[in-house]
Amino acid sequence: MYITKGIANSTMLENIAEKKLTLPIDRNILKNLRAGESVLLSGVIYTARDAAHKRILETIAAGIEPPIKIKDAVIYYAGPTPARDGYPIGSVGPTTSYRMDTYTPELLDMGLAAMIGKGDRNSDVVDAIIRNGAVYFAAIGGTGALIAKSVKSSELIAYPELGAEAIRKLVVEDFPVTVAIDALGNNLYTK
Repeated sequence: MYITKGIANSTMLENIAEKKLTLPIDRNILKNLRAGESVLLSGVIYTARDAAHKRILETIAAGIEPPIKIKDAVIYYAGPTPARDGYPIGSVGPTTSYRMDTYTPELLDMGLAAMIGKGDRNSDVVDAIIRNGAVYFAAIGGTGALIAKSVKSSELIAYPELGAEAIRKLVVEDFPVTVAIDALGNNLYTK
């Protein structure tokens, strides 16, 4: 539900249409998304938190190819719980994004298309989003079990010793997010 100053606004709800986007997302589409828009993502996203981000950048600094192709990728800041029988993944809610702020500008400069998390980003990340025509999506914290219903498959890609922080390739369908910071730097957290 969309909330304005603590009060549900039914007029807003009537005027909001979710955009369905297939990953990888064309940069021209990314550049036309605006903060506040609801989006349903379908395609491949990767889970990675701070420990995995650190390893990715250490790998690149050592002249080794990273375990995922960074250009045009979407990284979801999440550490999923183990899957129950018959399901591809357990609860997979967003992690607080500021933990990745140290690493994010460099990844954006390497072509990262978008990130999914929760909470505001620092000015260096916002500047890198603008510079690279990227987008920061917000997922709703506390809804990890609901979000897991959008995950159709999950594959461990790298760093299994990190447990929940290992990199996983998720195939998602209608994964619900909101544009939190758009390619122009419009930011829901600072309005």
